[in-house]
Amino acid sequence: MLEAEVEAFRADLPLGVEVTQTSDQADIVEHAFDEFIHTFLEALVIVLVVSFVTLGLRTGIVVALSVPIVLAVVFVIMQAMGLNFDRITLGALIIALGLLVDDAIIAVEMMVVKIEQGYDRIAAASAAWSSTAFPMLTGTLVTAAGFLPVGLAQSTSGEYAGNIFWVVGIALIVSWFVAVIVTPYLGLKLLPQPKPGAHHAAYDSRLYRILRAGVNTSLRARWAVIALTIAALVATGVGMGFVQQQFFPTSARAELFIETRMPEGSSIEATAKAALAAEALVKGDPDMRFSSTYVGAGAPRFFFALNPALPNPSFAMTVIMAQDAAARDRLRAKIEAAVAAGAVPQARVRVDQIVFGPPVGFPVQFRVIGPDPAEVRRIAADVRSVMVANPNTIEPQLDWNEQAKTVQVRLNQDRIRSLGLNTSDVSNTLQTLLSGVKVTEYRDGTDLIDVIVRAPASERADPSALADLTVLLPGGGAVPLRQLAEVSYGFEEPILWRRNRDMELTVRADIVPGVQAPTVTAEIQPLLQPIIDALPAGYRIETGGAVEESNKANGALFQVFPLMFVVMLTLLMLQLRSFSKLFLVFLTAPLGAIGAVAALLLFNAPFGFVALLGVIALAGMIMRNTVILVDQIDHDLAAGAAPWEAIVESTVRRARPVVLTALAAILAMIPLARSVFWGPMALSIMGGLIVATVLTLFFLPALYAAWFRVKPTGPAQNTTVPATTDALPLYLAAE
Repeated sequence: MLEAEVEAFRADLPLGVEVTQTSDQADIVEHAFDEFIHTFLEALVIVLVVSFVTLGLRTGIVVALSVPIVLAVVFVIMQAMGLNFDRITLGALIIALGLLVDDAIIAVEMMVVKIEQGYDRIAAASAAWSSTAFPMLTGTLVTAAGFLPVGLAQSTSGEYAGNIFWVVGIALIVSWFVAVIVTPYLGLKLLPQPKPGAHHAAYDSRLYRILRAGVNTSLRARWAVIALTIAALVATGVGMGFVQQQFFPTSARAELFIETRMPEGSSIEATAKAALAAEALVKGDPDMRFSSTYVGAGAPRFFFALNPALPNPSFAMTVIMAQDAAARDRLRAKIEAAVAAGAVPQARVRVDQIVFGPPVGFPVQFRVIGPDPAEVRRIAADVRSVMVANPNTIEPQLDWNEQAKTVQVRLNQDRIRSLGLNTSDVSNTLQTLLSGVKVTEYRDGTDLIDVIVRAPASERADPSALADLTVLLPGGGAVPLRQLAEVSYGFEEPILWRRNRDMELTVRADIVPGVQAPTVTAEIQPLLQPIIDALPAGYRIETGGAVEESNKANGALFQVFPLMFVVMLTLLMLQLRSFSKLFLVFLTAPLGAIGAVAALLLFNAPFGFVALLGVIALAGMIMRNTVILVDQIDHDLAAGAAPWEAIVESTVRRARPVVLTALAAILAMIPLARSVFWGPMALSIMGGLIVATVLTLFFLPALYAAWFRVKPTGPAQNTTVPATTDALPLYLAAE
């Protein structure tokens, strides 16, 4: 529709006037949406395949049917809340996809186990509700609470990525309702009838016997298992120092920016000439679709992360739309090579591209702050020298430094008063001669055009002729300006940046490809310490750029941590009703970091804001499994089982749902791992869940036994849970 309107508008344009499209956001959004839908469908297929392969056809159908039901309800709620489909909400849906089947898997797995034990389908559905509904609710809410910091963070990063919490939280809560209401009904209709005589072997297969033996071994060697886990956590802390740090990754969008900066005080005509010369470096290149140049200001803010530039006659920006991301990289390499070879020598040319997340500007920045501009400039020069020596920085520069040329007119007050003039009279005359004043209007059809009167260009454009301009006297005579004032040439500061009323001069630099801004900043900071130690009183150096924005974002997250802990503690206390078990569950929260750091190191992925969200969310996912396992142990203890057997058999019975839910979440992250934006989070969750699942089955029983000082059961003892309870029968391994 818009294209038709534009075509109709073009038909009425006068000859020589053209309308050219410089951006097509709709095409970019459509492409990004299609890409995420493709990724979402891949993750959906993976989750369904996991369900069918691991649970069987009928059981897999029960789990698979829960997915469209949950998504349909989530879409309705998103519509009611005004949450649109964008990069964040679509990615959150993919994250939720691996989690929303967890409750359905746990519920249907319990039904299958009960049916294998000889229960009819109605009794199995009732048992699934009574034994799993409320532990699942606690685990679901704890998992959702793991995303709480990003949803409530008061920062630009929280504003950018906050919908992760709302989408994932809604999906998890809806999935619980579906798991306890819809899934039992579907199981009642679709699961097979129990086979008489087959229930005695429910947990006596070879795989379960191996697992049972492994859990018994971990209980006997509990202190060794705990010590190895602690050592792994310490190694994780050490390994974290080798993980690249990042704020937000670079976007895969095809736009490329050429920033042309002329010396301060340059005319807008000279800036336009330099900008067009920079644009001509790739003019006609087959990798380029089109380009547009903005002189005197930056481009319109068509993207959230685009940092707007203040109006400045010495600044210009060229926006180049490449054919695709690969073509963009080739164009960037050509421009940078040409500039390095001496192209556009009159200007400083910077090539940049879109970065996800809040706007940062130059990735590495250090601010020199103090009261005196000259001293601030001297300190900034020392800081720049340190940055130049770092091989990972590209052209360190100052955000203001050059003084602009000025023509200064100093009036002789005694002389102008003797001629009947004042300062305002001379100022108005010079304004009229140099800039012009409006004297009337000319009507051209429906348009009114101002008529400006000023001196000829030959007189006003030549600084040497300024002193010869004439000033009218009240009596009708005229005198040259040189008789009323002294005209001289000099320099002045074109702009002075201040922060909290202190003078500020920022030293900034780009970085070479393949390294992260926090890494380069960390390399430079120790070398600045001698300069910092020698600073006069009232002067300081602050770190800016990606590091500062990352610290702001992380600080906003950490401010919400107390609320997250209160919510988690409250939920866990309502479920566990024991301080000892509460602390036990909380001790398992950091276990996911072991696998997360290992995965980031293995794939050389950076740890940034999005990966941090994944690690925080991991804590909720791990505590969810811990809660369900601890609740099962309590259930068996209440049914009369000995503590040792309760730990072993609860772990064995909970192993299948724990592994299946982790497997669904891990495999659902595979399509997301290819994403530039979501990849580090996906790798963190995948690695963390792999390690945490193993530790849940072996470390958690050992920790429980050590925490509550559980003693081994004698070889002759064989405790069986009474048949009147809902607990499952226990099959004890020989010791």
